[in-house]
Amino acid sequence: MQAVILAAGHGSRMGELTTAIPKPMIDVGGKPLLQYKLELLSDEFPEIEEVVVIVAYAKSVIQHTFGSKFSRLPIRYVEQREHNGTAGALWEAKELLKDRFLVMMGDDIYAKEDIAQALAVEQGWAVVVQQLPEMHRAGSVELSDDGLVARIVEGDLGAQPGIASTNLYLFDARLFTAPLVPKQAGSTEYGLPQTAAEGAKTLGIPLQPLFTDRWIEINAPQDLVRAATILKVRATTAVQ
Repeated sequence: MQAVILAAGHGSRMGELTTAIPKPMIDVGGKPLLQYKLELLSDEFPEIEEVVVIVAYAKSVIQHTFGSKFSRLPIRYVEQREHNGTAGALWEAKELLKDRFLVMMGDDIYAKEDIAQALAVEQGWAVVVQQLPEMHRAGSVELSDDGLVARIVEGDLGAQPGIASTNLYLFDARLFTAPLVPKQAGSTEYGLPQTAAEGAKTLGIPLQPLFTDRWIEINAPQDLVRAATILKVRATTAVQ
């Protein structure tokens, strides 16, 4: 099985931190955000046999840091040639992806338990989601009466609570037969959340929500301090 890490973003909201490096290479707790994903996949999930990293802005920083292999895992790099959204980024790798595969963001931090619950899904697709007290710019997940994902809507939702997509997915190659869906009406960027939800509906594939409370989202510089604190607590707890 393969895992795809979307690491093409600039991270403009991170200010000077991304002047010379892409957002997934920002240091948290002594190592780049991207490294947390690579370590977890390599150390904990032997079923993952290859990682595909989608790159664009300052791509050489990622390529020179991690090379063609991380621990036991071969890495292949694919460049996102256009600024056309997260679905556009994933579609760049469609010729490389066979059967089932994971997708995750290069600039967020995921827990082992949540990758495990995604890999445990045997039928259909899945997305890990989290209840948030304030949604702001998180992708809002709407569920159908049968508990599956019906829609994922992006935009600034302010301080209202909701169910957020963590952008950790399990897909299979059928995804690439679905039409690309813009993030919002009139947008030139194609959103992976929107494309996944509409594709599941069109193709008759269940898109299961997998709930967590362990997602660490990195949107702004102040999130880095919070992330480092959480990771330190988790590391201490794991040792105990």
